[in-house]
Amino acid sequence: MLEEGVLHLNHGSFGATPAVVLEAQQRVRSRMEANPTRYFLSGEYQRELDAARRTMAGFVGGDEAGMVFVNNATTGVNAVLRSLEATLEPGDEIVVTDHEYNACRNAATVSAARAGARVVAAPVPFPLESSQQVVDAVLAAVTGRTRILLIDAVTSATGLVMPVSDLVAALEPDVRVLVDAAHAPGMIDFDVAELGASYVTANCHKWMCSAKGAGFLWVRADRRDDLYHSVISHGYNGGWPSSGGRLHAQFDWTGTEDPSAWLTVPVALDAVEAMHPEGWPGVRRSIRELCLSGRRILIDALGIDPPAPDDMIGAIASVPVPPASHSGSEIFDPLMAALEQHHRIQAPVFTWPAPPDRLLRISAHLYNDESQYHRLAEAVTAELGR
Repeated sequence: MLEEGVLHLNHGSFGATPAVVLEAQQRVRSRMEANPTRYFLSGEYQRELDAARRTMAGFVGGDEAGMVFVNNATTGVNAVLRSLEATLEPGDEIVVTDHEYNACRNAATVSAARAGARVVAAPVPFPLESSQQVVDAVLAAVTGRTRILLIDAVTSATGLVMPVSDLVAALEPDVRVLVDAAHAPGMIDFDVAELGASYVTANCHKWMCSAKGAGFLWVRADRRDDLYHSVISHGYNGGWPSSGGRLHAQFDWTGTEDPSAWLTVPVALDAVEAMHPEGWPGVRRSIRELCLSGRRILIDALGIDPPAPDDMIGAIASVPVPPASHSGSEIFDPLMAALEQHHRIQAPVFTWPAPPDRLLRISAHLYNDESQYHRLAEAVTAELGR
């Protein structure tokens, strides 16, 4: 469905949904709208939701009892933090890194303020030489008052695969680890139960290519009793007949909404798997190799060193570009705007860590190819030379 004539190198922000998934989503909507009362109240919706949950849990390695659908990873982060506010005391700490996605850091800031706690940002360098620098920075920020670590599995602006398993091993269960895995499923090998964190939330619309509005939250068994949706609804007192116990009751029905993105996640998984002869392992390997190739092309064009080791790269990667002369308050960086207007290229440019410094980020999925990164490099060098 992507617009022809435009070079789409920003899969990491919004994904791209195959036509077959959108067609399946419309079929769900048609059945739902034909008889909404029957669809939602006869058990039809719940059966389809349970089947989609079963497929989702199998794909990411979690048990069904701990798996619920949410609209996106930001919703999952908010649900966990709001649930944990009551456990925080004045002076307690929520640790994040300074690479944390802004929306989720905002959620941590608000929850901390409600409890009289504070957010501590561990400074992680970028460029960096190894993942151990991340581990060292985070553990240095943890104190006896740290109660929660909110950590990206793959950072958004800097495009780094973070050493989450090392941090979980070092901190759980004394510190609850909440993994914002927005980019992880479909991009990297990722097993939520094996990871061992208290909470893992992720998007399905990114590397899994589902319709927009699908994400999941998985909660470890010992953390499920005190977890609520940030929208309190019928399930709080057992008012919705969910088939999967208390946690499912909190999330399966929070009011009338369009659940079709959730219900067609299995179609998306099958569609992308069929695009590579080796299935999902081949997809992950191919898009990572393409991303590394694209990063090398940009690095060579810009005449810079790799800002991070290859083993910290998945299917998104960021490279520093020369500082901007603008304030950084614009919605679109001038370089990003120029790439779209002059070259019909969609590639984000982030102000990071603060103006005037900035990063150019690329993404790679199966609809991209190496020639597109050569075209991007030519466009970037042309615009920087203007």
